[in-house]
Amino acid sequence: MSPLDRRQALKLFAALGAAGFAAACATDDDADADPQLSDEPVKIGLVAPQTGSLKVVGDDIVNGFQLYLALNQNRLGGHPVELVTADEGGDDKSAKAAIDSLLQQGVLALTGVANSTALGAVRDTIEGAKVPLIASNGVPSSLQGVLYIWSASFVDSDPSQALGSYLTGVMPSGDRLTVIAPNSETGQDAVDTFRQAFGPTDSRLTETLWTQPSATASKNFFQATLAQVDTLKPDAVYAFYSGPVAVEFVKQFRARGLDAKIYAPGFFTDGTVLTEMGDEAEGIFTAMNYSSDLNNAANRLFATAYRREHDVAPSASAMASYDSAQVLDRAIRLAGGRPTPQQVNLMLGRVGQIDSPRGTWQFNQPRTPQQKWYLREVRQDGQVLSNVLLSELATLG
Repeated sequence: MSPLDRRQALKLFAALGAAGFAAACATDDDADADPQLSDEPVKIGLVAPQTGSLKVVGDDIVNGFQLYLALNQNRLGGHPVELVTADEGGDDKSAKAAIDSLLQQGVLALTGVANSTALGAVRDTIEGAKVPLIASNGVPSSLQGVLYIWSASFVDSDPSQALGSYLTGVMPSGDRLTVIAPNSETGQDAVDTFRQAFGPTDSRLTETLWTQPSATASKNFFQATLAQVDTLKPDAVYAFYSGPVAVEFVKQFRARGLDAKIYAPGFFTDGTVLTEMGDEAEGIFTAMNYSSDLNNAANRLFATAYRREHDVAPSASAMASYDSAQVLDRAIRLAGGRPTPQQVNLMLGRVGQIDSPRGTWQFNQPRTPQQKWYLREVRQDGQVLSNVLLSELATLG
């Protein structure tokens, strides 16, 4: 997947209009006059799945980062960018190999990584190399606060906290709620966080139903679990899945005729996953740090340009990758003329508030975002099925 060239970027600017062009990027004459611009390139390594079940997330990560470059003359911090990509693959081993290959090429910084468990596997490698990595997807709570790993996205348990706190206040006293999740470290963390936020001894909570962790799901993968749901007859379920497994959960849930409301983290219905679910996704409620219909200037620029280029609404992963480029842009500029990875890492702590498509956010002390979370519902938005913004849920971080 090649980066957007200047001609493509100009087409995007034309679609956005003169105001959008002026706000997003300077002209060539302005660039030549900018004393902070440099001819010395910086090399950025982007790690994303180009194969396997997380490829759709990987595509979003690549697309988001490339879009920021296209809207900013292929520069970060005044320097032309040499973007080198590596295939994260589908497991920790392939992710580590991808990062090793990029470090060997002398990158100034790393970004991307779709699989949050892979971050734990590469922690020592990143810390030893002293090269900053800005994650563009979820990160495990156990990884917060390491020196060289940052997140421009969210902590894996954040959507569980946001929804748990919301549901405990709106569910009627006689209703029942069942939590369903994979029996993995990430799934257990999500369940613990959700139950704690909802109230661990609240009588409205039924037993938690666990499934085996898997990157894919067969047509009978959820058969036994959904039979238990049928017996429990909850009024609502909280399902913690993503990608093809989330798609299969919804299809099997609807096929069984269950009528409980489905609540889930935003990645449950984000991006192409929603397209694969089709009309069966209608009525699902999710918590996410981004909604493509947010009404702010930064999102109008980003979402319009993204739709123009890719003919689909941007996902939270695409947005976070776009913001990863934005914080690198600012940190590299703060680091000065010939930045080193250590200087960029230091400056990441000084970038301040980010004017983002998700709304304003900033890094907190554990190097993850302090940001708003939103409640969304899958419904028809004109002719398109979309994650439609309902309300703000909370500010976390």
